[in-house]
Amino acid sequence: MYSIRLLIIFILLSFSVQSQNKTLKIEGVVLDEAELSIPYAAVSITSKYIGTSTNEDGHFYLELSKKHELDTLEVSSIGFLTSKIVVKEFLELKEKVITLKEDIVSLDEVNIMNPQQYVELAFKNLKKNTVSSVHELKILNRFFAVEEDKAKFFIEHYLKIKDVGPSRSSHIRRIDILEGRRSADYRMFKDANMGRIYPLNFMTRIDPLRRGISIKDFKWTKLGDTSYDGEDIVIIQGVNQVEKRKNYLDPVLYIGIDSYKVYKTRNKASNVVYIYKKNEDGKLYLSYHNHYTRRYMDLTEAQKRLLKTTDKDVKLSKRNEVIVLGIEMDKKKIDVGNTDLHRTKMEEVDVKYNAHFWNTVNLPPATDYFKKSIKELESNFGIPIETQFELVNK
Repeated sequence: MYSIRLLIIFILLSFSVQSQNKTLKIEGVVLDEAELSIPYAAVSITSKYIGTSTNEDGHFYLELSKKHELDTLEVSSIGFLTSKIVVKEFLELKEKVITLKEDIVSLDEVNIMNPQQYVELAFKNLKKNTVSSVHELKILNRFFAVEEDKAKFFIEHYLKIKDVGPSRSSHIRRIDILEGRRSADYRMFKDANMGRIYPLNFMTRIDPLRRGISIKDFKWTKLGDTSYDGEDIVIIQGVNQVEKRKNYLDPVLYIGIDSYKVYKTRNKASNVVYIYKKNEDGKLYLSYHNHYTRRYMDLTEAQKRLLKTTDKDVKLSKRNEVIVLGIEMDKKKIDVGNTDLHRTKMEEVDVKYNAHFWNTVNLPPATDYFKKSIKELESNFGIPIETQFELVNK
């Protein structure tokens, strides 16, 4: 009888544990009041450092455990009022749609400072406003090598990095690649359009918050105003008056007028974007980044004949997308060791392919940026990307 009771208790406890560990699949779309999608909105349980971002279509996907059912899901985006809903209530919605209301902002020109003053205060308060202690970021890095505006090669890594934020370091030296996969290689110029360093470090080199800028070398002008999470934002553009040939690095900064937090940066051409989101303490860390760079390479006569072209040069481009999937603040749980990966080409990193991982990992919804490039890859010889993964990755 005693043993039967123990067995019953054990079964009940096991059932309880399984119930607590049950996965909640949170899937939905974020729209504005006109039912238009809101891209790159931050979707998170801020107090637990759990979150993701919407893609260009406003869709998001997040896996939580049962214990998060009564936590609050926060959705915020530049230009809109933050929306909050309990996870359980969201799951009970018939249509999994979160609608954000536009935050109408029209800053009084008389009451705002000179644009350069905002930039100076933003950099002065950078350490205070960002996660500047040691932390670990879990990241999805997607890289495409592009020839004549068509993707020819793709590498994807799931990794973690040890970082100290933009205020203390311009480089990321500790990188741990956990999983990886690549497409078939259709490049004609295999050594010409891959970076000499790991893409994450190229990302930091062109990040105005990390590399730093000589503020007085720029002419700063206000482009407009908006808001984020209840704070008014002034949008300020800088144009370098000294190194005009580097105008692709001319920054546009989205700066809070009260906190001087930089919620978003991009370059003047908008082909380099960084988006930040808040942690529980209101400090910012990177949420999403992409960049698209290009250059032209002269063709030899032999290459012209091979390509059947009379063009003098060929356009070679890089498309890189970084999606931050999570942050770890507990130093005892950070275990990224010293590596030389930050000085390594992404394609030279030897990672064993694990098909099960890629079929089961909690990936964010594909962005238009990603879908466009994959479609180009598949069109080279009409081979689906999943088939390429199976054939190339052993």
